Amino acid sequence: MAMHSDELHIDEQVARRLIVDQFPEWRLECVRRITTDGTVNAIFRIGADLSARFPLRSADPTEMRAELSREAAAMRELAAYCPVATPAPVAVGDPGDGYPLPWTVQTWIQGAVATPQGLAHSEMFAHDLVNLVRSLRAVGTKGRHFAGSGRGGDLHDSEGWMEVCFRESDGLLPVDRLRALWAEFRSLPKVAPEVMTHGDLIPGNLLVEDDRLVGVLDGGGFAPADPSLDLVAAWHMLDDERRSVLRSELACGDVEWWRGAAWAFQQAMGLVWYYRETNPGMSTIGKTTLARILSDPVLSAFISASPGAR
Repeated sequence: MAMHSDELHIDEQVARRLIVDQFPEWRLECVRRITTDGTVNAIFRIGADLSARFPLRSADPTEMRAELSREAAAMRELAAYCPVATPAPVAVGDPGDGYPLPWTVQTWIQGAVATPQGLAHSEMFAHDLVNLVRSLRAVGTKGRHFAGSGRGGDLHDSEGWMEVCFRESDGLLPVDRLRALWAEFRSLPKVAPEVMTHGDLIPGNLLVEDDRLVGVLDGGGFAPADPSLDLVAAWHMLDDERRSVLRSELACGDVEWWRGAAWAFQQAMGLVWYYRETNPGMSTIGKTTLARILSDPVLSAFISASPGAR
């Protein structure tokens, strides 16, 4: 079942023809599709060391090529500072065989994809996330600023999208409670200057081995944003105690911490209903994150004491 109304079709046969025709040096390598919960690209393994990523949603080919070039530059910058392995761009392929967009080849990183609950109780994993966020924040923005219109900018910019999510979530989630919480979140002021962030630290973009972080995927969004944006990792993957460890080690004040919860909330609200039928894994991530936010005892106390609750 397609996840998106404008989703493109790409199967192993087409992917292999495109790879072999355009990059004959890999003609002897096995090409196989990788099953993931990803929503943006179809991913195919090329031998042991490479992967091909084919954008799944329809777009203008020229604009997509420019976007892939921008992402490659961001990936190279991330790789220079990331404390664990991250894919490196290798090549850009052309449309063909009925597939209408340019596509990319990247290095393959070993590791198991993280899950919402798998390492929620791990102190070592929490420390690894601290090290990751701290390392990325230390990179200079070089005068750049947030250039998007969604997560990582102004919370109020999500107002229209959140209204869609509340409407579509009726019957799936406790919408009245969630609306009240969003009303508090969206009023949180932006108090810290922008820093470099990964921008999408969800479980599917982190690789683990035993209880350690060993890889970071999808680095094309590495860019300046609200410093609270990468705190979504704590809400997507850690329990109460481990979130407290992360907050303490990063010395997060109240507003920064709860803005991180707000970005996780904004992301999770879109996952539950949108992927309910087509990508249950992503829908489950959303449900788990919202449950953590709703049950967090410190958040309840903070909201109760906030001006908007009076």
